[in-house]
Amino acid sequence: MYNCLENHDLVLDEDGDHRSPRVPALADATDSGSWYARSRSRVATGALLTAAGVPMLFMGQEFLEDRLWSDNPTRADRFIDWAALAGNRTRADFHVFTRDLIGLRRTQPALCNGSTNSYHVDLSNRVVAFHRWVPGEGQDVVVVLSLAESTLYDYSLGFPSAGQWTELFNSDYYDHFPNPWVQGNNGGTAAQGPGMHGLPFSSTLTIPANSILVFSQTQGEP
Repeated sequence: MYNCLENHDLVLDEDGDHRSPRVPALADATDSGSWYARSRSRVATGALLTAAGVPMLFMGQEFLEDRLWSDNPTRADRFIDWAALAGNRTRADFHVFTRDLIGLRRTQPALCNGSTNSYHVDLSNRVVAFHRWVPGEGQDVVVVLSLAESTLYDYSLGFPSAGQWTELFNSDYYDHFPNPWVQGNNGGTAAQGPGMHGLPFSSTLTIPANSILVFSQTQGEP
């Protein structure tokens, strides 16, 4: 199963007739480089790269490209803006985010071919969490996605096992990378609370606005 946020058909611009804006422009039609656009784009890309299935990144999506696509070689206004990687801080930071998240996917087997339990959907706070693991091996990972527009503090969330969970990835770190005002959990959290959301333990988290967090616990880790 292949998953994508953008593809040739969705963002095609042919004779001025296009079907859908690219993700940054979809998030903020007035400014595709705004905090809102780039943070929402990080959440969308994060969901793509941590969910089950094989992810497909469309051309330029890895660095927040907002131009529509055309296969017409005379449409210079639709060429991918590679120069932005060197001259645009927002684009360069997003590229680092995507690169590091792909690297995380490669080092965490559960994100590549593990089982998935989407166990928490909080519509009022706009938070989703899912648990991924390798059957028979563990290597558990918990992914937390937030589309809340402000940071959530003391947020209680179920975890599949007790003990320390390392915060492997925090997308807020990549805004003005490295973000000196990053919100998060100081590298990890302890799941010592009572069962919650259908899982046997829980922890209290700080969840940055418009973010993706990834926690891991290897089999046998205390």
